[in-house]
Amino acid sequence: MIPVRDGVRLNTEIYIPKNTRERIPLLLLRSAYGVPHLIPPWVTGLEELAADGYIFVFQDIRGRFKSEGQFVMLRPPRDKSDPDAIDESTDTYDTIDWLIRNVPNNNGRIGVLGVSYSGWLTVMAMLDPHPALKAVSPQASPADMFLGDDFHHNGAFRLSYGFEYVAMVEGSNALQPFKFDRNDTFDWYLSAGTLANVDDRYFHRALPTWSDFVIHPNYDEFWKNQAFDRYLTRVTVPTLNVAGWWDQEDFYGPLRIYEQLETHDSTHMNYLVVGPWNHGGWAHGDGNRLGKIDFHLPASRYFRDRIQTPFFAYFLKDKGKFELPEAITFQSGANEWRTYDEWPPIDITTGRKVYFRENGKLSFDPPQSDDGKPCDPYVSDPSRPVPYRKRPIQPISGSEWETWLLDDQRFITDRADVLTLQTDTLPEDVTVTGKVAAHLVASTSGTDSDWVVKLIDVLPEDFPQDPQMSGYQWMIANDVFRGRFRKSFERPEPLRPNQPEEYTIDLHSVNHTFRKGHRIMIHVQSTWFPLIDRNPQKFVENIFAAKDSDYRLATQCVYHSPGLASYIEMPIAK
Repeated sequence: MIPVRDGVRLNTEIYIPKNTRERIPLLLLRSAYGVPHLIPPWVTGLEELAADGYIFVFQDIRGRFKSEGQFVMLRPPRDKSDPDAIDESTDTYDTIDWLIRNVPNNNGRIGVLGVSYSGWLTVMAMLDPHPALKAVSPQASPADMFLGDDFHHNGAFRLSYGFEYVAMVEGSNALQPFKFDRNDTFDWYLSAGTLANVDDRYFHRALPTWSDFVIHPNYDEFWKNQAFDRYLTRVTVPTLNVAGWWDQEDFYGPLRIYEQLETHDSTHMNYLVVGPWNHGGWAHGDGNRLGKIDFHLPASRYFRDRIQTPFFAYFLKDKGKFELPEAITFQSGANEWRTYDEWPPIDITTGRKVYFRENGKLSFDPPQSDDGKPCDPYVSDPSRPVPYRKRPIQPISGSEWETWLLDDQRFITDRADVLTLQTDTLPEDVTVTGKVAAHLVASTSGTDSDWVVKLIDVLPEDFPQDPQMSGYQWMIANDVFRGRFRKSFERPEPLRPNQPEEYTIDLHSVNHTFRKGHRIMIHVQSTWFPLIDRNPQKFVENIFAAKDSDYRLATQCVYHSPGLASYIEMPIAK
């Protein structure tokens, strides 16, 4: 029970290798999910580090399980003008100070690493680091819970994750999944009705994080205080940022943290690794496959053997050479690791636009006319939303949730409320490396709307190397934008009915080769349920307080005319 500066004691387990004669470094992993739950990753994801010789330290954070104090979900960094203020950074500092002084045979150096919430705690450790902290690896850490990570994307609420995660972490039975009474959670969420019903029926205003969702529907100081943008003003220790291209929970975060640190990285201590993984997929197994996609090499094993282990050995033990480039990312499609001097690698790409065209076409050539039909219409019905994965949709805990981002999208391509466009068969490889953005010109008959855009690789119908994958529609990038925030995330405004407006939707970083003979496809839709809560399609001040009568049909129209062209902006490798 390690004491910290305000007298609170934190439950900590320390594992020292047997028969250790030399002084060795410590590795600290802090968790909100309970120390016992960290042991399986230690046996698998940390086995390479264990073989290399470290003292492992696992700790319950403040207010969780056996640790004392009050738990706060993603406790914001403290006000440094208050000498008595505490946060996860001070708790980490005090823990490290105790460990260095009290654990036998340590060499005076410590590293911190972790995935997801533990990744966020790793970033907190580096804000005001203890002098003994010499290396950190934040992996899949959230960076902004309103703009791009677990709870919201561009202001759109991530319903199934937000509901089920809060119920699991803050519910009366800690870490026990919510008990659904239907096999298909799509039906359950739809029958639950509006967000306004959640507290009355299920949470009864007893779960602080859900209450925060309700009273903070916009990007106010509550969300900004949690986000890292205002705190990452220097690189304090060597930092290995890790992300997965198909992370179903926190892909925005690690890329954003890397970008923020990079603006202050004058001594080349900030590194980025992005591989073909889901959330934390690099920490276990070989990483040859994810879902139905075969990457034909052991990407996870490569990361642990060739990147993570040498990183900590070099900075904590002065062992070997550390020759990691600025960025190393896996290029899917080509199925190769690529190294770069910067990310995104601007000098080796050319910005190209893939235009929406008439008759469901995508083309690198801009539209010349609209044939009297300037836009493609579809009707969005909140009572019949588009599912985000094939039904029945199981709960996020222990289900297909972990790989849904790689699901074959053919299950919705022919829906009338999904706009589908695609190129002709590609005559040569097209490699997209860097940031992708959708520039959508669209109108709605309502006064609010969601816009979901997905970038898809369509495999050939004749695919002899793996016949089961013939015609597979493989999602490469995606995101949602809530229309009310088109001008400001702080101050939402209603949309103008039936007036075309432009939306720039960040589809984030990509490193993917669309192979010769494949097609590039785009989906546009306005519901993505129950991943994203249903937009009423009528502007209301707070969607968490919307009534059933506020939800209504809307006719959407996506433009492809010369003066109002929608397009995807992609950096194409030279």
